[in-house]
Amino acid sequence: MEETKKMDQNRAPIYEALQNFRQMRVVPFDVPGHKHGRGNPELTAFLGEQCVSIDVNSMKPLDNLCHPVSVIHEAEVLAAEAFGAAHTFLMVGGTTSAVQSMVLSTCKRGDKIILPRNVHRSVINALVLCGAIPVYVNPEVDRRLGISLGMQREQVAKAITENPDAVAVLVNNPTYYGICSDLKAIVEMAHQAGMYCLADEAHGTHFYFGEDMPVSAMAAGADMAAVSMHKSGGSLTQSSLLLVGSRMNVGHVRQIINLTQTTSGSYLLMSSLDISRRNLALRGKEVFAKVVSMAEYAREEINAIGGYYAFGKELINGNSVFDFDPTKLSVHTRDIGLAGIEVYDILRDEYDIQIEFGDIGNILAYLSIGDRRQELERLVSALAEIRRRYQKDSNGLLSQEYIAPEVVLSPQEAFYAEKKSLPLKESAGCVCSEFVMCYPPGIPILAPGERITKEILDYIAYAKVKGCSMTGPEDPQIEHLNVLQ
Repeated sequence: MEETKKMDQNRAPIYEALQNFRQMRVVPFDVPGHKHGRGNPELTAFLGEQCVSIDVNSMKPLDNLCHPVSVIHEAEVLAAEAFGAAHTFLMVGGTTSAVQSMVLSTCKRGDKIILPRNVHRSVINALVLCGAIPVYVNPEVDRRLGISLGMQREQVAKAITENPDAVAVLVNNPTYYGICSDLKAIVEMAHQAGMYCLADEAHGTHFYFGEDMPVSAMAAGADMAAVSMHKSGGSLTQSSLLLVGSRMNVGHVRQIINLTQTTSGSYLLMSSLDISRRNLALRGKEVFAKVVSMAEYAREEINAIGGYYAFGKELINGNSVFDFDPTKLSVHTRDIGLAGIEVYDILRDEYDIQIEFGDIGNILAYLSIGDRRQELERLVSALAEIRRRYQKDSNGLLSQEYIAPEVVLSPQEAFYAEKKSLPLKESAGCVCSEFVMCYPPGIPILAPGERITKEILDYIAYAKVKGCSMTGPEDPQIEHLNVLQ
């Protein structure tokens, strides 16, 4: 049995079908219009003939993403086996599409869903689409680091008791900073109450393959998980997986996905998922052991500089930090007198080092299967030099990361309500009808239906001054906000 499984994981059906297609010299009287690159020589020169020659449309030998029966179906079965899921869907609309499919598969208009407020905007976007009502479990905050932690078991239990009509509980596994909630306990609580448990695992692909990692959603018994293969799994940007447990109706989930996902699935993205799944199934354990080793090395070196705090498993407290993702290299910067976003900008502008993001108090360097120790050494050296050149008094730096929202209306009601535009400073006390967030990480500071407060406006103004990349509102300058009339 074990040998059969190993042989299966050596296969990559979509990749194999595309290799066969390439050798057939098919004359294309279908889309895409560039006709294997011939019609767009500049694009072919830029991407290469190998790439554009397999940018093709669905056809019988290559299957169809909307209703797979052959090679795409085989790729889904192999991925399900590799991830320990009952079924897996290949997603070409990013993990945003996978997250929204989870919510739309379990929630309809008026349904309640229990979730932490520090979710990615794609979750709240899904509530705008379907009309479900959020019940927020406000996370505990680490005051020193200024970051949101996980969901406490007792807070989830309280939310379930007070909202027995809720249909689902959604959990981040892990957060952007690597913090994990007690997922097994939350799954059990949700199931005992007759609710689904959904996991946003955008940053947890490696949990399925690495050793001594936090528990994965499927291993914990969750009903669905959105897994961002292009982040730590090595596939192309915008490719993702939606994992489904045995309690879900696979046909219904497919119908939900097909409401919003393209009917022209990119074979570049799908083949990258297929090849990456094979790579992780065969070599993931070894690869992620190296990633963890590099992260541990970097944490030690950065903490030895002084002033910075690269945090790790010492944060674990058995509840709001039930576990920690050892691959995450998150570094607190406030003690050297710089906001995380300021360190982010200096690293990019002066050292040609692009990290994942910087916020008010922290930076995140994303480590995964393509990193090498020599680049890490360059990062550590740059951070040491930045401390020496730029360190200043940290008094006056804002530290608050999480502001508990006052939810007045459902996201859908607020988003579609009659609205007016007000200058930022005049919007305090009003109900917001749009999103405001720093991207990355894409966690809303304000979401539709939430009360705008002076504290929130101060945070937005501070983040803008420090150089955070703000997105969301209609006004690209973010000097006005749309509010309910």
